[in-house]
Amino acid sequence: MVEETGSVETLEFQSEARQLLQLMIHSIYSNKDIFLRELVSNASDALDKLRLEAFRDKELQADTDDLHVEIQLDEQARTVTVRDNGIGMSRDDVVALIGTIAKSGTAEFLRKLKESKEESKGTVGQDLIGQFGVGFYSSFMVADKVTLVSRRAGTDEGVRWESSGEGTYTIEPVADAPQGTAVTLHLKPADDEDHLYDYTSPWKVREIVKRYSDFITWPVRMAKTGSGDSADADAEGAEAAATELETVNSMKALWARSKDEVSDEEYHEFYKHISHDWSDPLETVRMQAEGTFEYQALLFLPSRAPVDLFMRDAKRGVQLYVKRVFIMDDCEALMPNYLRFVKGVVDAQDLSLNVSREILQQDRQIRAIRRRLEKKILSTLKTMMTEDAEKYETFWREFGRAVKEGLLDDPENREQILEISSFASTNHATKETSLRDYLSRMKDGQEHIYYATGESRTTIENSPHLEAFAAKGYEVLILTDPVDEMWVDAVTGFDGKSFQSVAKGEVDLGDDKTSDEQKAEYADLLKWMSATLSETVKEVRLSSRLTTSPSCVVGDAGDLTPTLEKMYRAMGQELPPVKRILELNPEHPLVAGLRKAYAENPAEGALAETAELLHGMALLAEGGELSEPSRFLNLVADRAAKAL
Repeated sequence: MVEETGSVETLEFQSEARQLLQLMIHSIYSNKDIFLRELVSNASDALDKLRLEAFRDKELQADTDDLHVEIQLDEQARTVTVRDNGIGMSRDDVVALIGTIAKSGTAEFLRKLKESKEESKGTVGQDLIGQFGVGFYSSFMVADKVTLVSRRAGTDEGVRWESSGEGTYTIEPVADAPQGTAVTLHLKPADDEDHLYDYTSPWKVREIVKRYSDFITWPVRMAKTGSGDSADADAEGAEAAATELETVNSMKALWARSKDEVSDEEYHEFYKHISHDWSDPLETVRMQAEGTFEYQALLFLPSRAPVDLFMRDAKRGVQLYVKRVFIMDDCEALMPNYLRFVKGVVDAQDLSLNVSREILQQDRQIRAIRRRLEKKILSTLKTMMTEDAEKYETFWREFGRAVKEGLLDDPENREQILEISSFASTNHATKETSLRDYLSRMKDGQEHIYYATGESRTTIENSPHLEAFAAKGYEVLILTDPVDEMWVDAVTGFDGKSFQSVAKGEVDLGDDKTSDEQKAEYADLLKWMSATLSETVKEVRLSSRLTTSPSCVVGDAGDLTPTLEKMYRAMGQELPPVKRILELNPEHPLVAGLRKAYAENPAEGALAETAELLHGMALLAEGGELSEPSRFLNLVADRAAKAL
């Protein structure tokens, strides 16, 4: 419908546009501050388009000397105006771009560029931030009425568009409109409860610009703080003050500048700004990808772990920009959880966002960028590991426990994570080892990477499970982090060598000391002890891993470790009792004496107590818990008294 009143036309929005207006006002944007980001982004688009159009058309009558965005505030009239001197719009452009939601000025512009292959003449077209029509509608979240005045560069007549967002808009020609576009928002009353702030406040507007538009290419100007704010200033004084403008955005996107142009101090200050950390970063990582889709990344490895590194509700992820326009903090989609400590910025050139620019679509580009960021961080750590051992040791001490979570969460990069991981081992009392170094020290014929898990290094080193390994000089990894209990079962091996627990399954170190004669001698005792201790152990057998201790308890290859079982129970998971295997050292006097006593008098009642003591001592030796501590102490006290 078109209603003509002189030169003023009243038109209806398309039905889709009317529906979008209601969504925009009530539900699409979660943060009303976004309106200013969208308007400044649209203005930046218009400036980019004019620069490219002037490059293409040398005859274009347009002023390109001082391209900029200006924000004007009027506290008395309660208006905000965002003005640019960019490409501008004709009447038909306004109707197509704003009255029709299906159109997108930037998208259409880029499509035509591609068709005419003009993009090859310059890079300006790739700096456009899209979707003018959609972003423009966000104005109605904060305004009762919106007025737009625009004149396309190279034309003489401008156009005024106005609407209250109720389904219709008016449009009329304007004779004296300046080049570019000015959008004036007639603001709704401020309402802090509805997060509708006073957007005529200079400090609030500056805050929004610094947060969302600080790095766009063009200057964003405002009246200097304190200039023109006096309500009783005369018209001449106010006009003079209004001309005192200052640029409020830095335009310094460090990630878009060459490495030679940025000092370490600038990188460090930027890191502190985005991470709220007082210390310098440990490492700065730059990335630039070209090709099918383009992005730049400036990432930082902190020098110390944040206090919330292992808290479930901790924020994680890097900042996301699109064409230097801030989109969101803590973008989890771009960084895996095990690298949650990485800080920085990813600036994509062509990223699929939804209508509000606030929620990422999980598309091919996002997944590809994430994979490349992961590989870059892991390769950086590998280089650090080989070229700067001291810096790597600092990193691993602070973040190694988190990185090892990737062995469970990221099978695709598991080998790379193992390459940059370090572990304590029996090779050195304090210095950790890489798996690559472990392999270089393996014994001839050694088929496994041996490890032991437990709550502390002291407990593991004093465990009877390590006796035979220590005696033969086999190196054993000492794993004490809770995550170690889990990843060792998920990871099959490293560089062709499998992981083998010293406390699970049968151990074959090449010379089984238990002869066939011993097995025959102990067969009856083992059968009797298996029956006697059947409520607590799965089996009793002779051991090939003990040299000095009388006994130890081990698990079958697929059993949960006691520590892991305890962790699951602490999380409230009900588990069936896990029975383990009791191994005896046939060379130990206590075990040999028990065999002899059983052979002479199988009915002796004290023999069952001795079997119980052997099991209890084995549990205590590995740092385990007794089911009945008081009974065990009584048995020990009775035996001690009889020995006196």
